[in-house]
Amino acid sequence: MREILTVQAGQCGNQIGTAFWKNIIQEHGIDEEGKYVGTNEAQIERANVYFSEARDRRYVPRVVGVDLEPGVINSIRESKYGHLFRPESMVCADNGAGNNWAKGFYTEGAELLDSVLDIVRREAEGCDLLSGFQVCHSVAGGTGSGLGSLLLQKIREEYPDRMLSTFTVMPSAKASDTVVEPYNSVLTIHHLIENSDMTFCLDNEALGRICVETLKIKSPVHDDLNNLVARVMSGVTTSLRFPGQLNADLRKLAVNMVPFPRLHFLISGIAPLTGSQAQSYRNVTVPDLCQQMYDARNMMVLTDPRHGRYLTCAAMFRGKVSLKECEDTILAYADKNPSVFIEWIPNSTQIAVCDVPRFDMDISSTFLGNSTSIQELFARIRIQFSSMFRRKAFIHWFTDEGMDEMEFTEAESNIADLINEYKQYQDAAVDEDFASYEGAAFDDPHADVDADIHSMGPPDDAAY
Repeated sequence: MREILTVQAGQCGNQIGTAFWKNIIQEHGIDEEGKYVGTNEAQIERANVYFSEARDRRYVPRVVGVDLEPGVINSIRESKYGHLFRPESMVCADNGAGNNWAKGFYTEGAELLDSVLDIVRREAEGCDLLSGFQVCHSVAGGTGSGLGSLLLQKIREEYPDRMLSTFTVMPSAKASDTVVEPYNSVLTIHHLIENSDMTFCLDNEALGRICVETLKIKSPVHDDLNNLVARVMSGVTTSLRFPGQLNADLRKLAVNMVPFPRLHFLISGIAPLTGSQAQSYRNVTVPDLCQQMYDARNMMVLTDPRHGRYLTCAAMFRGKVSLKECEDTILAYADKNPSVFIEWIPNSTQIAVCDVPRFDMDISSTFLGNSTSIQELFARIRIQFSSMFRRKAFIHWFTDEGMDEMEFTEAESNIADLINEYKQYQDAAVDEDFASYEGAAFDDPHADVDADIHSMGPPDDAAY
């Protein structure tokens, strides 16, 4: 079995991670104590991807939860899902990172690193065939950004041949919890570019907008946002957890979604999204799912895909749906909107169907897109970073922890290069010279070879 080990770092990472586990134990028919209580064997057939099996068929999440302050870890232990997790897999310190990336990466986080890596090694050694790692974190705070970056770096060094994917909460355009958020974000994205294989981007502001405008929740709280994130995570991992026709492990998913190694930042969307009062008035069909999936208002990141182009896409349908209907609907959308897709990557949309529906709806879908419009997010963060760094504001908090100013410059330069790469591929068209060369090659594939042979003349006997 191709197992996946989940690492949750910081307050945000642990909260969205816990919401994810609440979600998937219901899908796999597992109760709060880890016992299987379901009725469909397909539920449990590939549960070992995310769970390890203990005595008496008890399923234990394969997870490492880490935080630099005890509050969130203790609240998870004391919740009704606390018995689900192995006690020693939750690690915390007491001092906190104080919203400082350097504390998480160099001082407080570095002190906790060895004990976290020991748990990671033990979990990895207990796997038959470890497929890769899934890291949940935020880039805005101190622990998720600093310690998250450190864990990404160390896991990449220790397991270079394993896939490393992240569910990353990006900073919002308007609402900000921390003044030094642009510093933390740029430094973390720098490490994500270098060490992650796939990064699923999420954004609190986009999630809040979906809750208010689409789900009609007047005053959304963190639980509402976390539930949306959990739906995205369970949808993205559907093809890993249940039998399906496509993307059966992390590596296959990455091969289909990442055409260039640095351009691995994906936007996501889910469907159906309907307010609770309107649900009884709707009969959801595959075209409805497709229309909502591609809708910019339902994307989990505050970027507009219409301002860029899709390099690759994946649509994952769940429930009793026809594969042909799904393919026809997606192809019809691509034919109507050719400018949205890069023309030099044919068949760029991958489709998967899983027969096992979500526990709370008959049919649903999850959308993943590698869109060049994500550069808007990075450009926004870079502008905020530059305006502060130009005047060296708040830098002393980072350098006091042993950090060098050059790291800021390198990180900003790396993000600037990434933005330029997205622009380059967005504007690239099919090369006319290459197309004409292809046409000539198809007319007479041996013409050039024959000409080369004749131009060489007879063989030189002296050479032999």
